[in-house]
Amino acid sequence: MMVAELIRIVSRSSPMALAQVERVRAELAALHPGIRTEVVPVTTSGDRWMGDLSKLGGKGAFTKEVDQALLDGRADLAVHCLKDIPADRPLPEGCTFGAYLKRDDVRDALIDPQGRTLDELPEGTRIGTSSVRRVAQLAATHPHLACVPMRGNANRRLEKLAAGDADALLLAVSGLERIGRPDLMTDVLPPELMCPPIGAGILALQCRADDEATLDTVRGLGHRDTWREATAERMFLHVLQGHCNSPVAGYARAERSGDLSLRACVFTPDGKRVLNAQEWAGPLDPATLGMSVAVALLRQGARELIDGIAH
Repeated sequence: MMVAELIRIVSRSSPMALAQVERVRAELAALHPGIRTEVVPVTTSGDRWMGDLSKLGGKGAFTKEVDQALLDGRADLAVHCLKDIPADRPLPEGCTFGAYLKRDDVRDALIDPQGRTLDELPEGTRIGTSSVRRVAQLAATHPHLACVPMRGNANRRLEKLAAGDADALLLAVSGLERIGRPDLMTDVLPPELMCPPIGAGILALQCRADDEATLDTVRGLGHRDTWREATAERMFLHVLQGHCNSPVAGYARAERSGDLSLRACVFTPDGKRVLNAQEWAGPLDPATLGMSVAVALLRQGARELIDGIAH
């Protein structure tokens, strides 16, 4: 096994993204004492654009500049939130995943300045979120609440909340923990109520496919159960071919027994139609589990539902 002496890590330049890089640097230092790391921050088109993500090509807007720095040789390793990496198309040619770090919390949390839970919010409360997944699920379970578009990194959204652009926010628990603000959470929503996005809570390490030294160096950071969960979820989304405006959600869970399950949902944007499927892997491998759950939803009409949403 080859161990790189220096690894240049490229990442988005937001506070949360840089906090994620620091986790990777710390884990690399623990695994390979004496290794040197440098940070190569970039600002992506998704960070700069505050409009509809579909006009920039969807979630890939958060990763393409990072990937390009990797492919250009300006960096050796990219740190991505797996949920931001499209699963309906392959990784950029020449790139591969080197490891998935141990998964963080997959749940969403409410931030309400008055300290209320989601069920305690009165009619007309404005919830700041631009996630079609959250909007659809809130429409299904709490139709008396109003969602208002809100883009930007977590810190920026918190600033907008303080400025009165919304009455409350929905943010990922893992994101709030990464920026050191779990104290802001007033209600943590179980995944049965707010199904998470594919890849929630997972940091993916992406390398050039021909960079054997970096691949060997980061491979030991990988977490097997997280790999199993990510593989099932991404195969599910790949088969479903959901686009950035598709209210698609799902999460796999590896149990201590070794069993693996995958629950997934597809919604209409107004939340009036919800398709659900859940299966246990049993003898199936993770990719086959993801495919099987996708097929179950396609049999319920997911293809027509997804294709009927403009993007």
